Amino acid sequence: MISVTSAEANKLLSKLNEQRETMMEQESDLAWFLCASTEKPEDNRPDYDMEQYHAQINALEDRIRTVKHAINVFNTTHKVPGFDMTIDEILVYIPQLNEKKRSLRFMAQALKKQRQTISNTPVIDYRYANFDPEKAKEEYSRVSDLLSKAQLALDHVNNTEKMEIDIDL
Repeated sequence: MISVTSAEANKLLSKLNEQRETMMEQESDLAWFLCASTEKPEDNRPDYDMEQYHAQINALEDRIRTVKHAINVFNTTHKVPGFDMTIDEILVYIPQLNEKKRSLRFMAQALKKQRQTISNTPVIDYRYANFDPEKAKEEYSRVSDLLSKAQLALDHVNNTEKMEIDIDL
């Protein structure tokens, strides 16, 4: 049993996935071999035990599932301070705020009336903002601040709150 933060658990998960990927690549290299017709296959056969490799890979996959499950449970049960949301909810909320911020950025830069050429005719066209650009600037600032607050709150939880994982290192 280990006690780790979410950040540490995610690093452990990455490490385990890399170990699995390395073993899979090694197995791919060892499971097959080439031998010239003039050579004896037994002289060139690499040392490989399929059952042993599969047992090691299966053990890694068990550990990966255990860690991933612990992270998922942690994310669905821990609230982020300052927000009435669990971690998994805020992980959806942050991209929504990012999208809203991008949209508001263009609205905040808008002019109430802007000359726009649509065709090659001598007629001057104007594009009008159907909103108050000042209110868009205020909303942009509010959303930017909220996004920063959410990101910092999530970072704080991920780096300070511990979870228990039933795994040996």
